Amino acid sequence: MTARAALCYGVALALSLTLWVLAAPVLPTGGWPLPPYDAEALGLDAILLAYGHMPRGLIALVAGAALGLSGALLQLVLRNPIADPSTLGLSSGAQLALIAATVLMPDLLGFGRWPVALAGAAVAAALVMGIGAARNFHPVTMVIAGMLVGLFASSLAAAMTLAQGQYLFSLVVWTGGSLVQTGWAPVGTLALVLTAAGGAAALILRPLEVMRIEETGARALGLNVGRLRVLAVLLATVLAASVSATVGLVAFVGLAAPALARGLGARSPAQILIHAPLAGALLLSLCDGLVLMAAQTGGEMFPTGAITGLIGGPLLLWLLPRLRGTPPPASEDIPRRLRRPSLLLWALLGLSCGALTVLALVGRVPGGWALLDAETLAMFLPNRLPRLMGAAAAGGLLALAGALLQRLTANPLASPEVLGVSGGAAMGYAAVLFATAAPSALGLTGGAAAGGSLALLVLAGVALGHDLRPERVLLAGIAVSALAAAVLSTLMAAGTAKSFAILAWLSGSAATLGPLGAALLCTILLVLFAVAMAMGRWLSILPLGGAVAQGLGVPVRRTSGLIVLVAGLATGAATVLVGPLSFVGLMAPHLARRIGLARAVDHVAGSVLIGAILMLAADFGARMASFPYDLPLGLFASLLGTPWLIWLMVRRPA
Repeated sequence: MTARAALCYGVALALSLTLWVLAAPVLPTGGWPLPPYDAEALGLDAILLAYGHMPRGLIALVAGAALGLSGALLQLVLRNPIADPSTLGLSSGAQLALIAATVLMPDLLGFGRWPVALAGAAVAAALVMGIGAARNFHPVTMVIAGMLVGLFASSLAAAMTLAQGQYLFSLVVWTGGSLVQTGWAPVGTLALVLTAAGGAAALILRPLEVMRIEETGARALGLNVGRLRVLAVLLATVLAASVSATVGLVAFVGLAAPALARGLGARSPAQILIHAPLAGALLLSLCDGLVLMAAQTGGEMFPTGAITGLIGGPLLLWLLPRLRGTPPPASEDIPRRLRRPSLLLWALLGLSCGALTVLALVGRVPGGWALLDAETLAMFLPNRLPRLMGAAAAGGLLALAGALLQRLTANPLASPEVLGVSGGAAMGYAAVLFATAAPSALGLTGGAAAGGSLALLVLAGVALGHDLRPERVLLAGIAVSALAAAVLSTLMAAGTAKSFAILAWLSGSAATLGPLGAALLCTILLVLFAVAMAMGRWLSILPLGGAVAQGLGVPVRRTSGLIVLVAGLATGAATVLVGPLSFVGLMAPHLARRIGLARAVDHVAGSVLIGAILMLAADFGARMASFPYDLPLGLFASLLGTPWLIWLMVRRPA
C-alpha cells in the first residue's frame, strides 16, 4: 500500500469514526457497553448503543466491503470499468424478489430473506449475462442490459408496493438501503459471507491476472474464460444479494470503490481486490455517518442507500472517457421502402381511431364483457374518454421524442428512456411537486418538460462535446438516469404524502386524468407534431453526420437545439401521465421503420400513430388485467417494451 493510499484510508477512517461517535445516542453513565451484553442489566440508552448504534456502524463497514469486492470482481472479469451490482441490475433483481415475496408469497420469507434475494439477483444476472454473451460482452451492451433489467425490476417493485396501499410504504424506505439494526446477527452473517467470498476470490486470482490480456490470448494460454466469468459473476451475485437481503438496495458503492482503489494506485487484480473492499467499507461508513449527523440536527433520516445513489450519475460521467474504445454498433438492416407510405399512414390513423372507439364502447362488468348501452355509455364516457385520449396522446408524444432522438443521434437505441430524458423529466416533476403547496397540472407538465430538456443539455455538454460515438451518448444518458433515480429514491424515502405521490406517478396511471388534462396533452401533441413536420428536411439530413449536414447548409447547432427542445417538451408532457418508464419511445420508431416508413416525415408520423396504439393497448391491459382495480399504466407499457428491447439487443450484431 502506498503512502498516499494509507493516508487517505486513515483520514477517511478517522472522519467516519468521528461522525459515528458524534451521532451516537446519549452515553449511559457507565460509558460504552462492552460485550457480552446482558439486556436485562442495561438501561435504555445502553440498549440503544449495544443493539442499534454499534451494529449499525459495523454493518456499514461490512456491507460496503462486500459491495466493493462485488464491483471489483465484475469489473475485472468483464473488463468493464463501469460494471457493478447497480449498473448490471443485480441489486434491483434482489430487491424485486424480496418485495414480490413480501406481497405475494410471504411464507417464503419463513426460510429467510437471503435465499429469496439470491434467487432474484441470480435471475437478473442470468438475463444480463445472456444478453451480453450474444454481443461478446460488449461493455455498452452489458450496461444497457443492466439498466434495462434494473429499471424494469424497480418499476415492477414500485407497482407491487403501490398496489398494496400506503401500509407497505415502509418497504420503499427499507429497500432504499436502510442500515438501521436491532441486533448483531445480520453483521455476523454478512461478515461470514464476505470472508467466504474473499477466500473464493483469492482462489481465482491467477486466472484474473491472465484476463488482463485480450480474451483470445487468454484462451490461447489455456484459460477457460467462460467458466471464469461464471464463477466471478456468481461470487459477485452472492455478495450483492446478501447486502440487499440485509440492508436493502445500496447503489453504486460497487462502482465507486474500485474506481477509488485505482485512483489510489491499485493496478493489478490482487491490489484491486484488496483495496476495493477497503474503499467500499469507508465510503459507505462515511455516507452513513453523514446521514446520522443530518438526523441529529433535525433533518430527515434518509436511507443511506438513497444517499450513495447520488454519486452514481457523476461518477459514471467521469468514468466514460476511461471506457475502452469500441466501434459504434453496426447499423441495422435497412428495410424496404414503401412506394406509397400515405396509404399505410391512413390505415394506422384508422386503426388508432378504431381502437379508441372500441375501447370506449366495450367494457368489462361483473358478469363478463359487454357493449355499453346508451345510458351506461353516457355515465362512463366522461371518465373513460379523457383517459383513452390522454393515453393515446402520451404514447404519441413519447414516440415523437424517440423518433427525433434517433434521427438526431443516428442511433437506433436512442429513446427518451435510454438517454435519460425521462429521468430528467422525473426530477423536474418532483421538484415542482415538492416546491409548491398545491401544484397544478400545467405546472407539473412544465417542470417535467424543463427537467427533460435539462437532461438533454447535460447529455449534449458531456457526451457530445467529447465524442459523438453512439455508445458514449447512451452511457451518458444512463448516467443521467442513474442520478435521477437516486434523487427520486431520496425524496420517496422521506415518507410523506408527496413521497407516495411520486411513487404512484413512477408506476404511471391515467385514472385521474380529466377532460382538461387530456385536451392539453392532445394540443401539445398536435403543436409539437407540426413543428416536427416542419423540420422534415433537417431530420432527413442529420443522420448523415454533422459535416455532411453543414455542407448541405443545415445549421447543425441551432437545429440540434430545437430538436432537443421539442423532444424534451414531448417527453415532459407524456411522463406526467405515464411515468418515466414505458419504452414506447424506443418501440414505436423501430416498428415504423420496419414496416417501410423510411422517409423522415413518414417515419415521424408513423411513429406517433404507432405510439398512440401501443399506449392504448397498455391502458386496456392496465384496466382489465385485475378488474375491477386499475394497475399502473407505465407498468403495462414497460411489459410491452422490455421484451422488445431485449430482442433488439440480442439480434443486433456486435
